[in-house]
Amino acid sequence: MTETAPHHDGPVVERLDVSAYRIPTDLPGGDATLTWDATTLVLVEATAAGRTGLGFTYGSPATAPVIEHELTDLVVRHDVFDVPAANDRMSRALRNAGRPGIAAGAVSAVDTALWDLKARLLGLPLVRLLGAARDEVAVYGSGGLTPYDDRQLEEQLRGWTEQGIDRVKMKVAESWGRREAHDLHRTALARRVVGDGAELYVDANGGYTRKQAVRMAAAMTDFGVTWLEEPVSSDDLAGLREVRGAVSADVAAGEYGYDLPYFARMAASGAVDCLQADVTRCGGITVWLRAAALAEGLGLHISGHCAPHLHAHVAAAVPNTRHLEWFHDHVRIEDMLFHGTLDPQGGAVTPGASGEPGHGLTLNRTAADLHRIA
Repeated sequence: MTETAPHHDGPVVERLDVSAYRIPTDLPGGDATLTWDATTLVLVEATAAGRTGLGFTYGSPATAPVIEHELTDLVVRHDVFDVPAANDRMSRALRNAGRPGIAAGAVSAVDTALWDLKARLLGLPLVRLLGAARDEVAVYGSGGLTPYDDRQLEEQLRGWTEQGIDRVKMKVAESWGRREAHDLHRTALARRVVGDGAELYVDANGGYTRKQAVRMAAAMTDFGVTWLEEPVSSDDLAGLREVRGAVSADVAAGEYGYDLPYFARMAASGAVDCLQADVTRCGGITVWLRAAALAEGLGLHISGHCAPHLHAHVAAAVPNTRHLEWFHDHVRIEDMLFHGTLDPQGGAVTPGASGEPGHGLTLNRTAADLHRIA
């Protein structure tokens, strides 16, 4: 059986423009395993028939030349409406170059730009193009990075609760799990700040060992922790499953999924209660939707990892979305670089409510140019 290209009867992509921006952190950045002082956003603008769609990924500036040299020629002159075909074409082309990692981020940014472009050409909010499963999407405040002092942690947590966000997440497993007492001190502080009515989540970024994670989760039950993210490395599915079976908190992972088979292995292994997927890494909206369907078929929820304004519409289009991550650094950057950002007041966002086509973001070029590096 031979493959045939999709029939082309719609507008075609006329050009892809790629740019990169480096934005310094406002507070010291760090988790269990890494520290950082800036975040890079790589932006794709896809143009056809007088409209431009936006997509982006967070990651290495090396993502930009991958898009320029490996993907642009595959997408330009491709039918705008056949986004899954473009995604497949890009993924196949990167097989030998190396599909996971930086290349997957490149595919994700282009794929999201193409979906946004299609929605704008049709004059529809992206959630209407995809088909809504819900009117609003719950968010959780995320940050609480390990280098924060108590005052910085308290101010950030209080900022979310004052917006009516009653789910908050902080980092633990500081220094690869070598500061257990400090982890518990910060968790106790977080509970005091957010009160008894809020859900408290922790993210170890794979910094604990298996039995250490079980012991720490048991200690954290005193503070009502209900979400334990990457208690051990997400590459250790047996370890995640072991921890999941021993703790009362929901175990979550999946942010480092770069293709659909990754999510299939994780979900089918019994390693997680909630699958996480990142639209800026997994292959874009095309693959995020497939990961959500895979999770639903196995009785799991899915949660959008970081990049909240790219997840809002796609998260509203699936019935098994639990929430999306209102990550402090990305919210700050997206508010800075784009017009049309969402308001999480009350603990949820309502994508498409403005009626603006696509995901509703437009680039604030004046602000963005101050941080442009490529």
